[in-house]
Amino acid sequence: MTLENLLRIGKLKAHAVTRIEVGRLLAAADQAIADAATPTLSASTRLDIAYRAIMQGALVAMLANGYRPATGEAGHHQVLIQSLPKTLGLSAERVRVLGAFRAARNQSDYEGTPVSDAMARECVGEARRLLDEVRAWLSTHRPDLV
Repeated sequence: MTLENLLRIGKLKAHAVTRIEVGRLLAAADQAIADAATPTLSASTRLDIAYRAIMQGALVAMLANGYRPATGEAGHHQVLIQSLPKTLGLSAERVRVLGAFRAARNQSDYEGTPVSDAMARECVGEARRLLDEVRAWLSTHRPDLV
């Protein structure tokens, strides 16, 4: 499904992003990654914070493409992750990995499912990787936003 199709069915809204908005979101994501790397926090808290950084990175990618998710619609986190092949050119495998963190975070938050230290560490690493990819994409495709 294209971004234009998601706009047409109400999952996305058109958005004119500013450099300030991108800077704030990237700074917040960087802070979240730093916080998520704090070893004294529980694994579920570290996963939750790292997942927030993933969402902020995916949101920057979406905004830089001229859209924002319709947050009043259920599933806007899933839309952000599943749109990454269109917004950043990520592979389907990467989307599956990031989607697994979304599912783990939901199971932890809504069902109390335990999170392993390994899962939390992997999520922090993937959040860092995604932010690096977002910054590289911005430098190439939207240097006006960096």
